[in-house]
Amino acid sequence: MSKIKMKESEKDFFDRVYKIVAKIPEGKVTTYGAIAEACGIRSAARTVGWALNSAKNSNLPCHRVVNRFGALTGRLHFGDPDLMEELLRAEGIEFDENKCVNMKKHFWQPEKLVSDNFE
Repeated sequence: MSKIKMKESEKDFFDRVYKIVAKIPEGKVTTYGAIAEACGIRSAARTVGWALNSAKNSNLPCHRVVNRFGALTGRLHFGDPDLMEELLRAEGIEFDENKCVNMKKHFWQPEKLVSDNFE
C-alpha cells in the first residue's frame, strides 16, 4: 500500500490545524469552522476534519472538536462510537437532550494564526 502524497500547502494547513487543536483547553470544545477560520480559510471546515482524521493516532485532543451545533460528528473515527462523548464528559463537558455539547458554556474560540505565530 502506497502512502498518499500531500501537497505542501495541505501539509502547512494540517500543521496549522494541529497547532490550534493542541491549544484547546480541557473542559472546552471548538468547531471545525472556528479552526478553519483561525487558520485563515473560513470555508475549509471539511479540510479540518480530514486533518483530524489523519491525526487519530496522535496525542492531540481531537475529541474536543465538534460541529457548529455541538454534535459529535467525528465520534465514529474514535473506534468506539461512545468514546468521544465519554472523554468529553470526563472533562466536565455538559450535553443537552440531543447529545450536543452545551456550546454557550464550553465553546473555546481559537486565536487567528499568523505566520509569525506559526513557529
